[in-house]
Amino acid sequence: MSVGIYIHHALKKYGDVTIIPDLSLSIANGELFTLLGPSGCGKTTLLRMIAGFNSIEGGDFFFNDRRINDIDPGKRNIGMVFQNYAIFPHLSVRKNVAFGLKNRKMPKEQIRKETDTFLKLVKIDEYADRMPERLSGGQQQRVALARALVIRPDVLLMDEPLSNLDAKLRVEMRTVIKNIQKNVGITTVYVTHDQEEAMAISDRIAVMNAGVIQHVGRPKDIYQRPANLFVATFIGKSNILKGQVLRDDSGYKVNFADDYEVSVPAIDPARARIGEALLSVRPEELLLMPTGYTGPGIRATIDDSVFLGLNTHYFVTLDSGEEAEIIQESQIDSILPPGSKIKLTVNTDKFNVFGVDDETSMMQGICNEVKAFEEEAVRK
Repeated sequence: MSVGIYIHHALKKYGDVTIIPDLSLSIANGELFTLLGPSGCGKTTLLRMIAGFNSIEGGDFFFNDRRINDIDPGKRNIGMVFQNYAIFPHLSVRKNVAFGLKNRKMPKEQIRKETDTFLKLVKIDEYADRMPERLSGGQQQRVALARALVIRPDVLLMDEPLSNLDAKLRVEMRTVIKNIQKNVGITTVYVTHDQEEAMAISDRIAVMNAGVIQHVGRPKDIYQRPANLFVATFIGKSNILKGQVLRDDSGYKVNFADDYEVSVPAIDPARARIGEALLSVRPEELLLMPTGYTGPGIRATIDDSVFLGLNTHYFVTLDSGEEAEIIQESQIDSILPPGSKIKLTVNTDKFNVFGVDDETSMMQGICNEVKAFEEEAVRK
């Protein structure tokens, strides 16, 4: 049976050092929820608090209506998948998967049946009698996943499960994990520092920094309308440029370098601050104008380029001295060489504007569920 997870005002300290100061969170029954952030932000610490491996200095943790703070880890009915697989080298694949069921003293026939079911689910049934040393990294991680799921836990916890795999295998395994999680329908908390991995598998993501949740939402919402500058720069690549927010009778405008001025109807009047601003423009939102273009734009010089097949990445210096990266669909003819003088415009529907002082967004359409999650946690 899957459960919802509710965390109310969690506090984690190591001596006098506070890792998580005050965190509230709600994770829906059956969702794949990712804790994403840089190393040391507290995401693994929080996962281990849910698992019962770390002490809880304050706050309440619930699985549905069941408070788990003082429940032994072995009685929380969780499955755990680690980055180092943690499978037993002296046991065959089948015996590794069956291990948790044997500990629960289930009948042999039922153990066999359940083990076969999950070996097939993760597509390693043909390797059932092999020893782990004869498996690839991806196959070993499938064994670890099957072993965690076969006990039919209420919650599946995954701590950087793909970090030891090569790039191609990581892409393959994240698809496997997402498909299996949907098939089984188990509440899953997934920890990673890999933003692309989080975007690819998650129903929702919590972006963390210094033990504080910065933004909770769907991958699309977090990428397109980040709540603050930290989220904008951590999720995907973003050029941070200086600008000015202006307002006249026609509405809000943003002025870039070279007096390139654009209307920005997506600025929220309740959040707007007239004057200096920080502009987050992703590389694909900077548009390289064709040779001979004489309209308004930002002047720049190409420093370098990288051809990556579908796209070409240009690294440029604006005439203002600011540096930026552009991603453009590769052209059939030549790549612009270093030293080329160019002019750029901006996709005005997509770029984001932040305050200089508090670095919070001025945009409409921000779907940040941190407050809603806190309220739900309080109700629970």
